[in-house]
Amino acid sequence: MIVAFGTYDAARHPRVGVLVAGLRDQGYTVHELDRPLGLSTAERVRMLRQPWRLPGLLVRLLRCWVLLAGDVAAHRRAHGRPDAVLVGYLGHFDVVLARLLFGRTPVLLDHLVFAGDTAADRGARGARVTLLRGLDRVATSCADVVLLDTPEHLRMLGELVPARARRGLVVPVGAPQAWFDAAPVRTGPAGDAATDDGRPLRVVFFGLFTPLQGTDVLAEALAVALPRAAEEAARGGRGLEVTLAGSGQDLPAARDRLRDTPGITWHDWVEPADLPALVAAHDVCLGIFSATPKGLRVVPNKVFQGLAAGCVVVTSDTEPQRRLLGDHLELVPPADPTALADRLLALRDPDALAAARGRAAAGRDLARPEAVTRPLVRLLAARGVRP
Repeated sequence: MIVAFGTYDAARHPRVGVLVAGLRDQGYTVHELDRPLGLSTAERVRMLRQPWRLPGLLVRLLRCWVLLAGDVAAHRRAHGRPDAVLVGYLGHFDVVLARLLFGRTPVLLDHLVFAGDTAADRGARGARVTLLRGLDRVATSCADVVLLDTPEHLRMLGELVPARARRGLVVPVGAPQAWFDAAPVRTGPAGDAATDDGRPLRVVFFGLFTPLQGTDVLAEALAVALPRAAEEAARGGRGLEVTLAGSGQDLPAARDRLRDTPGITWHDWVEPADLPALVAAHDVCLGIFSATPKGLRVVPNKVFQGLAAGCVVVTSDTEPQRRLLGDHLELVPPADPTALADRLLALRDPDALAAARGRAAAGRDLARPEAVTRPLVRLLAARGVRP
């Protein structure tokens, strides 16, 4: 029996849900002891970057911890001691409580985000970054196993504290089942009976408008591609329609750059439950496009989710993305808006889109919870934790 533990919110941050589903798919009994903190990633990072907000975070955290302590006591009376504890994503503080409450039970921390690295990527400097790196050290010291999503992040763990490098295990992000369920059933030689009906190519981007995402690159590319597609559509060619969903620090600049650009639908917020269907209604899902250090180290959620939803995924040609899913993605150089614009325009061709869909479809199973959790299952079995 495994306990998934913490203040995570699987609706907003689906990674822990993928891990739980993958373990269950492979026969493990997983009980969830979860008291969601009720803060988004952006709100958590904002609190950590702005120290005067920390009392509010601590009050919420302590309230959830009191409830969790009661949950653990009740669970122990009903089920006994678990074989392992999985602390969910953004569990930098929760892992400390898990260590205290579960004693010698193996604790696995899903350390998908390094606090110091994320704050630096979003513009923090100096003492705040140093403090948050200290938080990363404390969190990883409380775990017996640290789950990371790429080998690049595994190396970061070794650089943070060399003695802890052996605690790391790479487990890709994956996508929840809801994204697979949302995918349309495609028919015909082009993979979709409607690809040749003359409608515009439909493209979607969703997520936080942060430096990691490269939304400045995306905005520049769309400022070129959309007017060109509109001109060609007026002459009988195929158009281009883009949906941009999300918010973040770079959103005002993106809106300013794309002011009066035709063919864009903006959504400041989409409910998590509605997001799979929204994405699946498009032909192309966009990934990330920055050349920031963090942007070169990650394979983002949306790459897995876009594949699961049946989309062609266009994203940056970085080492972790190429290594894991390169045969199934449409890769463009990082921080190159011209290359991105050209690729989107090229995908309006039905044959090019059909070929890209074939490559994407061949990689969908790599995003399933059962597939991405295989390294974790092997580690658990080696430690004697079996279904």
